[in-house]
Amino acid sequence: MSRKAAPCAPSLSTINCPLSTALIIGYGNPLRSDDGIGWRSAELLAECLAGQDVEVIPCHQLTPELAEPLSRSMRAVFIDADTQGKPGRIRRRVVRAETAAASAFTHTCTPSALLASARQLYGHSPQAIAITVTAQSFEYGGSLSSVVLAALPKVVKQVRQLLGVAPPGSNQLTEQS
Repeated sequence: MSRKAAPCAPSLSTINCPLSTALIIGYGNPLRSDDGIGWRSAELLAECLAGQDVEVIPCHQLTPELAEPLSRSMRAVFIDADTQGKPGRIRRRVVRAETAAASAFTHTCTPSALLASARQLYGHSPQAIAITVTAQSFEYGGSLSSVVLAALPKVVKQVRQLLGVAPPGSNQLTEQS
């Protein structure tokens, strides 16, 4: 089953739907330079994973409505810009559901709170990974800085490898800290 990029507000009428293999959520503001790395990654992944059992959602921010598509996935990947570290640095970490996060129902959701909401509201939350790229600039502009743009194909490659759809001939990636 192939799924293309979906809008940020999925329908809530999917009770008893089969689980998809994976959900990719790339978020950030593509009009704030490097903050758009998540969005841009999601767009590229939607193209290169066409025909795979993967749902890709590019969005400006995490919202409570994302708990529903998370509940329908076996694995999830969150992609976002980061403010910590050397610009262009890619980090990967496991995301776990944290039920104490009341922010899941406010303007600022976190991946952990969304996983907790998916479990609480729909009975399932997927295994999840967050991939972040340290930004160089959050200034107004529609282009990524050169250092973050150079990280973009590496992010796409990492996600493909995590999902087991790496291009032929590539080696499995080791965890980065």
